[in-house]
Amino acid sequence: MDVDTRLLRYAVAVAEEGGITRAAERLYVSQPTLTKQIRQLETQLGVRLFVRSRSGMTLTEAGTALMARLPDLLDGWEQARRAAKAADSRAVQVLRVGFLASAANEATPDIVGAFSRRRSGWKLEMRQAAWSDPSAGLLDGETDVALVRVPFPGQEDLRVAVLFTEPRCVALPAAHRLAAREVISFSELCDEPFIAAPAEAGWFRDHWLAVDERGGRPVRIGAVTDQPDDWLNAIANGYGIALAPASATRYYARPGIVYRAVESVSPSQVAVAWAPGDDQNAVVQDFVRCCLGNRPSGS
Repeated sequence: MDVDTRLLRYAVAVAEEGGITRAAERLYVSQPTLTKQIRQLETQLGVRLFVRSRSGMTLTEAGTALMARLPDLLDGWEQARRAAKAADSRAVQVLRVGFLASAANEATPDIVGAFSRRRSGWKLEMRQAAWSDPSAGLLDGETDVALVRVPFPGQEDLRVAVLFTEPRCVALPAAHRLAAREVISFSELCDEPFIAAPAEAGWFRDHWLAVDERGGRPVRIGAVTDQPDDWLNAIANGYGIALAPASATRYYARPGIVYRAVESVSPSQVAVAWAPGDDQNAVVQDFVRCCLGNRPSGS
């Protein structure tokens, strides 16, 4: 019998959190979806894993027996999968580099050039990730190293080295009531509808909605987008506004959208990230050194 490891991870989250509500928040899925997945796992295994009560979800005897073995099983599978991916990359001398849109900005060509000189014969396979995957494939083992923006869910399980920091600005429709201003206080934007990344982006989504700067005021979501083009279209069409890195003024300039400086919001940080298991991977570490050695001036 084959069981999706995703279902096993969901069960671990429910067991550790003691209930569907907190586990769903941790996993960035809806409660009905998580409940359905747990039932699917129980059906596949032919045993009941949890008993629902007023205090949450309690493991059955069968569930307790399963949970005693799952962490090692999942960790072993993850290590095996990463080892297979890494071996394949070494065989063809390709380093898979994940990145979010504009992550390393103008530094990217210098990083690529430095790596090519350091590792002649190796190729960089650049893979752009959607905002729903802010680790740019690293947590799933789909990439070997990644250029990311912090914070993002799961970064505590990775090595993360900050490359530079840049201010955040706000992207507005050109006809917006505040578009003529050069500098806008975030307090004037709190009640505006915002364009958001998908919910599974977690802390990454929260950062770009400035949740920490709102003082508890709720976020109005005007639209949810996963790619830069859709994000730009949503803003231009008046569905909402959005915070953006200052470099967006160079990379994503387009008619119908203006970018303005914002007061009272923290900056954005760009980083290079890799798995702890690759601390001794010479090729990955060469790429990291190229990133650290080609930071933008002033960072």
